[in-house]
Amino acid sequence: MRNSSARVQCGVLIRLFFQRTIFARLLIAATFSVFQPQVLAQNDFAATNTISLADAKRIAFERNWDLLAAKSGIDAAQAQLLVAKDFPNPTASLSTAKIGDRESGSTMGNGLWERNYDSITAVSQLIEIGGKRRDRQVSARAGVVGARARFLDARRSLEQGVTKAYVSALLADENARSLNESTGMFHHEVEIAQARLKAGDISDSDEKQIENNADIFDLQAKSAEAAAVQARIAVEILLGVEKPKGNWTPADTLEQMVAVAPQIDEAQTNGARPDVLAAEADLNESKSDLKLQKAMRIPDPTFTIGAEHNPPGGGPPVDTLLVGVSFPLPLWNWNRGEIKSAQTTVDKNELAFAKVRAQAAADIANAQSEFHEASARLERYQNQILPKSQKVRESVAFAYEKGGASLVNLLEAERADNDARLATAQALSDTASAVADLKAATEVINDPTIP
Repeated sequence: MRNSSARVQCGVLIRLFFQRTIFARLLIAATFSVFQPQVLAQNDFAATNTISLADAKRIAFERNWDLLAAKSGIDAAQAQLLVAKDFPNPTASLSTAKIGDRESGSTMGNGLWERNYDSITAVSQLIEIGGKRRDRQVSARAGVVGARARFLDARRSLEQGVTKAYVSALLADENARSLNESTGMFHHEVEIAQARLKAGDISDSDEKQIENNADIFDLQAKSAEAAAVQARIAVEILLGVEKPKGNWTPADTLEQMVAVAPQIDEAQTNGARPDVLAAEADLNESKSDLKLQKAMRIPDPTFTIGAEHNPPGGGPPVDTLLVGVSFPLPLWNWNRGEIKSAQTTVDKNELAFAKVRAQAAADIANAQSEFHEASARLERYQNQILPKSQKVRESVAFAYEKGGASLVNLLEAERADNDARLATAQALSDTASAVADLKAATEVINDPTIP
């Protein structure tokens, strides 16, 4: 009988140990998953040394560190839901009294079990009442929805960031190309100026002024090339490259990036955006926490069942059954502080929810305004300003070569054409960025429970 009681007690302790450590194991697994992203190998660029925007997005979705961290938040929230579903563990107790009595032997003998020690074995179980388990689980489910919505919002922001960084890399490459092209034109003009200097058509100062402008454009081109490398490195950081160097070439062009703006569904605006859903989930979670704190004012009973073994000194052994119930008396602590804190959190989350909804509407309005302005500016540069500046530069350069235009006219025409080409590239970049902003501002999801 004593061996059976010991085995039962040992089994209870083992079960308690594994039940209490399951949450810790889940949290550890969720934490380590953050630090095990796949390393971006150089063979992602090695084949052609180029990468398209679609490939950049794919790699970023797989390996971006911030996105992987947001995904681990889902695992942590699901682990918390498991904890909320668990029942409180029972408590086993064993006590023995009257030890040390010199006349502890009974008529049954003087063995440990036969002595008149008062031994009590009991198991106690806490029972939560007042809807505490329900409120705790509702709060945990809202936490899971919020974690998934935050993951989708991180993915939305990452896609927007990768697109804009890729567009910036394209703009930097285009600026470097335009400046190199202007440098080449000026070097051609230097050759013409040197020939005219030998013929006595221009002065030495005019020839040196052209050389000086060619050197200035060459330095600007070198600076633009360095800026292009930095822009490509910024893209690699978003892709999770451990040792970014910027040694790749974009496969797309700025013209390809300028697409039709996404259509806006007014019925889904605001309410279905991931950041709005995350704020709404936080509000629901805080409301459930408030209900839980109010329910905590209701005392939870603890039921106890056990057995007592107390052989009398002069009679037969007496074994009795124990049944009891206990609960805390709410005399001093009515959980007022926790209730007030939970209510404050609800109020704060209501304001945050309203702010996020307003911010979502503002993002759409700003993105629409940005897209309309950038697309109109691009159309004017492409159809009016750039063709005229190119025609003027070609006419003035031809006239200067034949001696019919002054040096000042040539330099002004070259600078105006260079500025027009750079401004056109900037308009292309701004339009592509506006498309990315508008797409991110209007992105909606139908089911926030799917990561």
